Amino acid sequence: MIEETLLEAGEKMDKAVEVAKEDFASIRTGRANPGLYNKVIVEYYGTPTPLQQLASFAIPDARTILITPFDKTSMRDIERALSDSEVGANPSNDGNVIRITIPELTQERRKEYVKIVKGKGEDAKVSIRSIRRKAKDALDKLVKDGEAGEDEGARGEKELDAITKAHVDGIDELLKRKEAELLEV
Repeated sequence: MIEETLLEAGEKMDKAVEVAKEDFASIRTGRANPGLYNKVIVEYYGTPTPLQQLASFAIPDARTILITPFDKTSMRDIERALSDSEVGANPSNDGNVIRITIPELTQERRKEYVKIVKGKGEDAKVSIRSIRRKAKDALDKLVKDGEAGEDEGARGEKELDAITKAHVDGIDELLKRKEAELLEV
């Protein structure tokens, strides 16, 4: 029972780290990266649809992204969604592809992005600590109900702490890399 609780907590923490990775990828640096548009939703024939399902991405140079819609009739909807997104894109359309040129980031804007990344990193850590708390409550309940001995419960708690620390350290490492990437000129 203890192993199942620890395994479930580990899997949930892995998912929290994955979500943090995706959130970090959606914050732009000075380079073109299709990951910026992972969370852009387009109204496609009245249905909210992720942009990746409607178009292909190409990166011809460090500051340009070409978005080629699979269906040319969706071009206006994609352009509107890109303009409205929090990425701050200024799309231009030549009838076949949508071209996005990513402007150079100012030092002030870079620092703003670092603050945003730190906030997202802290949210991920809070999520991991919440998962830990629920797993610890489950372990305590097992000990209280007599399904596991106190020694097993204490050992399980130590393992849970180790799992938690590993995941929090993973978030910190992702945070450090993203911060260095953002501040790189």
